[in-house]
Amino acid sequence: MADSAAAEDVASVIKTGCVIVGAGPAGTILALLLARAGVRVTLLESHADFARDFRGDTIHPSTLELLDQLGLAERLHELPHGKLGKAQIITPSGTLTLADLSRLPSKFPYVMTLPQEKLLELLVEAARAYDSFELVLQANVQRLVDESGTVRGVRYRDTENRWHEVQADLVVAADGRFSKIRKLAGIEPIGTAPPMDVVWFRLPKRPTDAAHDAELNIAGGRFAVLLDRADQWQIGYVILKGSFAQLRDTGIDALRRDVTQVVPWLADRINELHDWKQTAVLNVESSMSPVWHMPGLLLIGDAAHVMSPVGGVGINVAIQDAIAAANLLTGPLLTGVPTDDDLAAVQKLREPAVKIVQRFQRAMQENIAKPGLTGKEFRLPWWMRLASHIPIVRDIPARMMAFGPHRVRYQEPGQR
Repeated sequence: MADSAAAEDVASVIKTGCVIVGAGPAGTILALLLARAGVRVTLLESHADFARDFRGDTIHPSTLELLDQLGLAERLHELPHGKLGKAQIITPSGTLTLADLSRLPSKFPYVMTLPQEKLLELLVEAARAYDSFELVLQANVQRLVDESGTVRGVRYRDTENRWHEVQADLVVAADGRFSKIRKLAGIEPIGTAPPMDVVWFRLPKRPTDAAHDAELNIAGGRFAVLLDRADQWQIGYVILKGSFAQLRDTGIDALRRDVTQVVPWLADRINELHDWKQTAVLNVESSMSPVWHMPGLLLIGDAAHVMSPVGGVGINVAIQDAIAAANLLTGPLLTGVPTDDDLAAVQKLREPAVKIVQRFQRAMQENIAKPGLTGKEFRLPWWMRLASHIPIVRDIPARMMAFGPHRVRYQEPGQR
């Protein structure tokens, strides 16, 4: 195990049942579910708050069903939000509905769009109702506490550069695609390189704008994703892998021109994009860690498997990891220390579903994204056009976006 706890002066030591590193959606939901069941949980977050731009702001039907089960869905819907009912591909030759969520067998047949900051604040507020929950912000985790090959906790630095130690029966890494915990544990993910990167930016939404769902606009060898964010449009301009430096060298005027060629009706506001600082570049990756656990340690979400942005399902998949972990590990945490077999059960349950989603994403990338960036006139594959007219097949993309290969439901401790 790499870089385990060294002999630093420690300002404080606390003991808990589970320490979760990373207060994104997966880490925060796992903390809430464990605390709700009576497990002592410490949630560590390196930032001072949850306000970060260009994060995944979609909440899918399976997550909404979980929040409804926890009594939080109504409060969430009281916040300003948008709803995406369809995913459509728009080309010069016509429009094709790739996924129609309105047909889903769910109380929530849509994808909610809401700043992730608001979701995390709601989850933390709910978790704070339980005495067994603790959140520590600005906790920069730098060490694993190792005892004869078993992870027994973590050490972090605070804003004054002092060391603190959290000893725990279980450490959960939910710290994203660049996971520090995964690196400390010496686990190397196996990656693939999708053919694209994405330049994200936002433009204002006008009162006269028509309602839009999730749109994939393809024209003239250019490809843009358009998402309704209630009072703004979030645009993802898709570019060939590794070509951002070349795009930037051509200047912001070229980006504005390219975007309006794909989405002409944005021409009346595109000049409000006037600086590269208004953009964020997502280096699109996809990977899978061969092992998600070692004694005392579990990886979930992007720490275990980085998802492509296709379908916007990364957050949904990570939250399903958290639900599965809560279902399988609450009992062992309440009665003792989870064994490595307990942790392996989480990977055994979740890995096949994650692989199916990643294969689905690769198919979309190879059949839509890659051909859409060739510079030639784009035309959907014949089999995809045919499938859109077969009801059973037509519903598969929507179900994949909403639930993944199958629903993952939270089981109350008394139901297990």
